[in-house]
Amino acid sequence: MPNHDHNGDVYVYNQTRETFVATQATVADSYFSRLIGLLGKTRRWAQLGKGLWIVPSRGVHTIGMLFPIDLIFLSKQKEVVHVEEYVRPFRISRVLLKATSVLELPPHTIYRSRTQVGDRLEIARMNKKPAREMAPRLAECESLVREEKAG
Repeated sequence: MPNHDHNGDVYVYNQTRETFVATQATVADSYFSRLIGLLGKTRRWAQLGKGLWIVPSRGVHTIGMLFPIDLIFLSKQKEVVHVEEYVRPFRISRVLLKATSVLELPPHTIYRSRTQVGDRLEIARMNKKPAREMAPRLAECESLVREEKAG
Protein backbone atom coordinates (compact mmCIF):
# COMPACT_ATOMS: atom_id res chain seq x y z
CA MET A 1 0.00 0.00 0.00
CA PRO A 2 1.52 3.36 -0.97
CA ASN A 3 2.31 5.92 1.66
CA HIS A 4 0.57 8.99 0.27
CA ASP A 5 2.74 11.33 2.37
CA HIS A 6 5.59 10.54 -0.05
CA ASN A 7 3.79 11.05 -3.40
CA GLY A 8 5.38 13.49 -5.84
CA ASP A 9 8.91 14.74 -6.33
CA VAL A 10 11.07 15.57 -3.34
CA TYR A 11 14.45 17.09 -2.72
CA VAL A 12 17.15 15.36 -0.67
CA TYR A 13 19.40 17.53 1.49
CA ASN A 14 22.35 16.23 3.51
CA GLN A 15 21.97 18.13 6.78
CA THR A 16 25.31 16.89 8.10
CA ARG A 17 27.39 18.10 5.10
CA GLU A 18 25.02 20.94 4.11
CA THR A 19 24.87 19.72 0.51
CA PHE A 20 22.08 18.72 -1.83
CA VAL A 21 22.02 15.06 -2.81
CA ALA A 22 19.08 15.46 -5.23
CA THR A 23 16.94 18.41 -6.23
CA GLN A 24 14.34 16.31 -8.04
CA ALA A 25 13.83 12.79 -6.71
CA THR A 26 10.81 10.70 -7.60
CA VAL A 27 9.25 8.61 -4.84
CA ALA A 28 8.61 4.93 -5.57
CA ASP A 29 6.36 3.80 -2.73
CA SER A 30 3.88 1.46 -4.41
CA TYR A 31 4.49 -2.16 -5.35
CA PHE A 32 4.48 -1.34 -9.07
CA SER A 33 6.69 1.76 -8.87
CA ARG A 34 9.24 -0.07 -6.68
CA LEU A 35 9.22 -3.06 -9.04
CA ILE A 36 9.87 -0.92 -12.13
CA GLY A 37 12.30 1.55 -10.49
CA LEU A 38 14.70 2.85 -13.13
CA LEU A 39 14.15 0.00 -15.60
CA GLY A 40 13.63 1.37 -19.07
CA LYS A 41 15.23 4.71 -18.23
CA THR A 42 18.05 5.78 -20.52
CA ARG A 43 21.38 7.30 -19.57
CA ARG A 44 19.65 10.67 -20.09
CA TRP A 45 17.87 10.11 -16.74
CA ALA A 46 21.20 10.10 -14.91
CA GLN A 47 21.54 13.87 -14.72
CA LEU A 48 22.92 15.76 -11.75
CA GLY A 49 20.10 16.46 -9.30
CA LYS A 50 17.88 13.50 -10.26
CA GLY A 51 17.04 10.58 -8.00
CA LEU A 52 14.64 7.79 -7.14
CA TRP A 53 13.70 7.16 -3.50
CA ILE A 54 12.49 3.57 -3.03
CA VAL A 55 10.29 3.20 0.07
CA PRO A 56 10.38 0.61 1.60
CA SER A 57 13.53 -1.13 0.45
CA ARG A 58 16.48 -2.92 2.01
CA GLY A 59 18.33 -3.65 -1.22
CA VAL A 60 18.07 -3.21 -4.98
CA HIS A 61 19.32 -4.67 -8.25
CA THR A 62 20.47 -3.11 -11.50
CA ILE A 63 19.48 -6.03 -13.72
CA GLY A 64 18.16 -4.63 -16.98
CA MET A 65 19.46 -1.11 -16.34
CA LEU A 66 21.50 0.69 -18.98
CA PHE A 67 23.81 2.80 -16.79
CA PRO A 68 25.58 2.73 -13.41
CA ILE A 69 24.07 4.38 -10.32
CA ASP A 70 25.01 5.40 -6.77
CA LEU A 71 23.01 3.96 -3.85
CA ILE A 72 22.34 5.46 -0.42
CA PHE A 73 20.66 3.19 2.14
CA LEU A 74 18.65 5.00 4.82
CA SER A 75 17.29 4.09 8.24
CA LYS A 76 13.77 5.02 9.34
CA GLN A 77 15.24 8.25 10.77
CA LYS A 78 16.82 9.04 7.35
CA GLU A 79 20.32 8.36 8.62
CA VAL A 80 22.74 6.97 6.03
CA VAL A 81 23.51 3.37 7.01
CA HIS A 82 25.38 2.28 3.85
CA VAL A 83 26.53 3.68 0.50
CA GLU A 84 27.49 1.97 -2.76
CA GLU A 85 29.12 4.04 -5.48
CA TYR A 86 29.05 3.42 -9.21
CA VAL A 87 26.99 0.22 -9.15
CA ARG A 88 27.14 -1.11 -12.70
CA PRO A 89 24.23 -2.71 -14.58
CA PHE A 90 23.36 -6.34 -13.82
CA ARG A 91 24.49 -6.22 -10.18
CA ILE A 92 22.70 -6.88 -6.89
CA SER A 93 23.32 -4.60 -3.92
CA ARG A 94 23.81 -5.71 -0.35
CA VAL A 95 20.64 -6.26 1.63
CA LEU A 96 20.67 -4.32 4.91
CA LEU A 97 18.14 -5.13 7.60
CA LYS A 98 18.68 -1.73 9.24
CA ALA A 99 17.75 0.07 6.00
CA THR A 100 14.14 1.05 5.36
CA SER A 101 14.64 2.87 2.05
CA VAL A 102 17.19 3.30 -0.73
CA LEU A 103 18.05 6.32 -2.86
CA GLU A 104 19.10 5.53 -6.44
CA LEU A 105 21.16 8.40 -7.83
CA PRO A 106 23.25 9.28 -10.88
CA PRO A 107 26.85 8.07 -10.67
CA HIS A 108 29.27 10.23 -8.65
CA THR A 109 26.45 11.86 -6.61
CA ILE A 110 27.82 10.40 -3.37
CA TYR A 111 31.25 11.84 -4.12
CA ARG A 112 29.88 15.27 -5.18
CA SER A 113 27.66 15.57 -2.10
CA ARG A 114 30.33 14.12 0.23
CA THR A 115 27.67 11.83 1.72
CA GLN A 116 28.94 9.27 4.25
CA VAL A 117 27.56 6.64 6.59
CA GLY A 118 26.15 8.38 9.66
CA ASP A 119 24.99 11.52 7.82
CA ARG A 120 21.42 12.72 8.41
CA LEU A 121 19.31 13.51 5.33
CA GLU A 122 16.23 15.65 4.96
CA ILE A 123 13.74 14.49 2.34
CA ALA A 124 10.81 16.81 1.71
CA ARG A 125 8.54 18.31 -0.92
CA MET A 126 8.96 21.99 -1.71
CA ASN A 127 5.42 22.80 -0.57
CA LYS A 128 6.20 21.89 3.04
CA LYS A 129 7.25 24.71 5.37
CA PRO A 130 10.77 23.44 6.23
CA ALA A 131 11.36 22.88 2.52
CA ARG A 132 10.38 26.46 1.67
CA GLU A 133 13.07 27.63 4.06
CA MET A 134 15.54 25.68 1.90
CA ALA A 135 14.30 27.29 -1.35
CA PRO A 136 17.18 29.80 -1.68
CA ARG A 137 19.78 27.01 -1.32
CA LEU A 138 17.84 24.82 -3.73
CA ALA A 139 17.71 27.62 -6.32
CA GLU A 140 21.46 28.13 -5.93
CA CYS A 141 22.08 24.41 -6.41
CA GLU A 142 19.86 24.26 -9.50
CA SER A 143 21.72 27.21 -11.02
CA LEU A 144 25.02 25.39 -10.45
CA VAL A 145 23.54 22.31 -12.16
CA ARG A 146 22.53 24.43 -15.17
CA GLU A 147 26.03 25.99 -15.34
CA GLU A 148 27.66 22.54 -15.18
CA LYS A 149 25.44 21.26 -18.01
CA ALA A 150 26.21 24.33 -20.15
CA GLY A 151 29.97 24.27 -19.52
